Amino acid sequence: MRPFRHLRIMSLLWLGLVSVALADPDVRDEARQAQHSQAELQSRIDAADDEMRAMLEELRELERAERRLARENATLAPRIERQTGALSRREQALDTLEETRDALPELQERMVERLEQWVENDMPFLREERLARVASLRSQAGELSSAERWERIVEAWRAELEYGREVDAWRGYLGEGESRREVDYLRLGRVGFFYLTPDGRAGRVWLAEAGSWAALDEDQRRNVRNGLRIARDRRAPELLSVPLSQPLESAEDDT
Repeated sequence: MRPFRHLRIMSLLWLGLVSVALADPDVRDEARQAQHSQAELQSRIDAADDEMRAMLEELRELERAERRLARENATLAPRIERQTGALSRREQALDTLEETRDALPELQERMVERLEQWVENDMPFLREERLARVASLRSQAGELSSAERWERIVEAWRAELEYGREVDAWRGYLGEGESRREVDYLRLGRVGFFYLTPDGRAGRVWLAEAGSWAALDEDQRRNVRNGLRIARDRRAPELLSVPLSQPLESAEDDT
């Protein structure tokens, strides 16, 4: 029983000392200050933890943004490279634009000269009409802009090329002066050019290599008559047996 009694005595003494200490105002102030300092320290620790978490979250967001940018850059790189190449080509074109503009009138004139030579060396169908078209390209040169003149030149060339793909028939005149007479012409693209007199009793074929007309026999004239009806939509298309005005190889090269 003595140890227990001794413990009780020590506890009472401790409680007594604590009571005496708390009863002392200075001791109470120090205790309150200690509690306040501890609370303030804990608040700072909590604030530091919140700031650290915010910084970590911001760091993670920056890492995610960096990965997105890397993916976008990988996707955009080929497109940027193509656009850079296109810009480079445009810059080169702009650099040569002035030279091209200066050379364009000479190029247009060469195209007109070639067209005129082609008409003069071609079969003599609609010669006046075709030469008049060439002449208009020269007479209107000062009235048209460069783009408009170029468009007219292209149209004239296109018209000439279409002659090689058409079957055409018309009534016109042959010869000059007193020998001038009315005939029916038939043109099969650029491989056949013929005429018959209105009564159908005489007819000829143009021979390009000889540069002259050659007479047609009766069977050939009959085929030309059928060709005239076909061209005028008076007869269903059929195979015609007629002589050629020029070799097929030459005609294909022209068209």
